[in-house]
Amino acid sequence: MGLKTAAQYKASLNDGRVLYYKGERVDNVTTHPDLSVCVDTMALDYELAEMPEYHDLATVFDEGLGEEINRYYHMPLTGDDLLQQFKLIVASTRMGDGFIPLAHDIGADALNAIAITANIMGDADYIRRIEAFRTYLKQSDIAVVTAMSDVKGDRTLRPSDPGQSHPDYYLRVVERRDDGIVVRGSKIHITGAPYSNEIFVIPSRAMTAEDADYAVAFAIPCNTPGVKMICRPFQSHISDLEFPNSRPVRVHTDAFIIFDDVFVPWERVFLCGEWQHAATLVYNFALMHRRTGCAYRIPMSEQFLGVAQAIADFNGIAKAPHVREKLTDLVIYLETLRGLSYAACLDFVTYGGIAVPNPVSTNIAKYYFADEYHKVIKIVQDLAGGLLVTAPTHKDFLLPELRADIEHYLGGKAGFSTEARLRMFDLIRRISGADRETIALHGEGSLQAQRMTILMEAGKVIRECRRMVEEQAEIV
Repeated sequence: MGLKTAAQYKASLNDGRVLYYKGERVDNVTTHPDLSVCVDTMALDYELAEMPEYHDLATVFDEGLGEEINRYYHMPLTGDDLLQQFKLIVASTRMGDGFIPLAHDIGADALNAIAITANIMGDADYIRRIEAFRTYLKQSDIAVVTAMSDVKGDRTLRPSDPGQSHPDYYLRVVERRDDGIVVRGSKIHITGAPYSNEIFVIPSRAMTAEDADYAVAFAIPCNTPGVKMICRPFQSHISDLEFPNSRPVRVHTDAFIIFDDVFVPWERVFLCGEWQHAATLVYNFALMHRRTGCAYRIPMSEQFLGVAQAIADFNGIAKAPHVREKLTDLVIYLETLRGLSYAACLDFVTYGGIAVPNPVSTNIAKYYFADEYHKVIKIVQDLAGGLLVTAPTHKDFLLPELRADIEHYLGGKAGFSTEARLRMFDLIRRISGADRETIALHGEGSLQAQRMTILMEAGKVIRECRRMVEEQAEIV
């Protein structure tokens, strides 16, 4: 089999999964008026692989299977492997107008993190299981996402701490059987899960011996008995107050996933009680996923630069010195993110036999994007001006008694129409909303999580720099 078509992906989703949206049970995500828009967004991954101009980027010939497979499920062994995956994420995000399709990338990050952990552990059974699952993914090309974030309860307490109101704030093993395990708990913020095929479940933090039941990783189909998903509401269509746009809306939603005593066969269990290795799995997933997150953010940063230049032109201020400075800041923002991301792939390190992006460069790239994000939004909003939030709507523009006045008074620089200016305001509002701000700060880990990793991983560099200056100072 090897590769799926977009149509085959969509057909695979009508599988009886238990899913709720806006207080109602959803029978079929592919026909739901809102969720089908998310399905179409995820299907872009499959459409891209079918396009001649992207086929070589999206696929790899697997020597063992003797067929082409999706590049995401190919084990990265070199910097070029990482870079090609990175370029694929950027290309698919551009196709999604700033939204990553998500069908394979986050699942692949977990796949590789689990494989690294199994190899470091040296556990032959876990190694065999995860490689068998990799082969399954290569052959089936299914969509897989990753459920990492626990709801946590009292965040000052550990998973097993008796001070927690109940023991299920972190997902845990409640029964071990001859044929598998039974798990109970929940995961939160799981983007794409409602219209994926399977879910990797991994720990969200380091564990202690008392937390052993919470040190668990596995993979299950989305329609597994006992799994319930509750979707977050979202805007799936352009408002009729905005100017109509023929481009498809691209959007994702997240799921709160409940695991109500869910059975997982041993062949799909990749960690169970080995609490010492939970941190290894968490660390490597975060590292891989931050590289992936940086790739998402390049098309997003290109959007910000593009709308800033366009609205500056429409407003007639593009040549003002202070505006040129702001546009320069946006160029620096974009190219710093791009340069650090490329460097992280090419200056890779190897963990557990698998190539991973340079940890310091990756975390600096992700930190820089998130830390500077609100400055970028401020620049775009400043260049747009107050009309960004006070301009009349498309419905007003359509009224015969108002159209002439709007055209007359809300025009900008000669050569650009009033409609073009109002359309750009619509786009700026859509791409600079609160959802993106939250994702920029908290997606792939908080700013503090990246700072902690940077300092930890930079220890060798710090020691070498200190040794160098002590030699220069002739300190014995």
